[in-house]
Amino acid sequence: MFELKYCPQCGTLLTEKYLENEGNIPYCEKCGDYRFPIFSTAVSMICMNEERDKVLLIRQYGRPSYILVAGYVTKGEDAEDTCQRELMEELSLTAEEIHFNRSHYFAPSNTLMLNFTVIVKESEPKPNSEIDEYHWFTVGEARKNIRPNSLAQKFLEGYFTKKYDF
Repeated sequence: MFELKYCPQCGTLLTEKYLENEGNIPYCEKCGDYRFPIFSTAVSMICMNEERDKVLLIRQYGRPSYILVAGYVTKGEDAEDTCQRELMEELSLTAEEIHFNRSHYFAPSNTLMLNFTVIVKESEPKPNSEIDEYHWFTVGEARKNIRPNSLAQKFLEGYFTKKYDF
């Protein structure tokens, strides 16, 4: 069975209807349209210094472990623009380079995560209230200090080993 139960356009209870090359898709009898799944999109960033020998990790919301800088893509915004905005809002940093790495659907939050590497010139972030703490780690230290068994860890490890474990 599908997750989407009601039409987001008119509110009618959806049925399941076969669509060639797609399979059973939620369908609104009233609108006469197929309704494909709805999910959030977010970016996570492996934020590195210009020399590419340090990784910036953050702690947020009172949690004890470090994670990657991340944020949700807003309607009408490109993912690369989200990277720039989130870095500026949360850390007052400007991305000099942005490179896409990999995506992964994260079921617990119904989010498509888009991972990027961003290179920044500044070395001293000015964190906003969302950030409890930040630290520049060497690559080896970042791999040891990132939250274990997290999607952030899988992205970081995948970036450096070129093998993604999803």
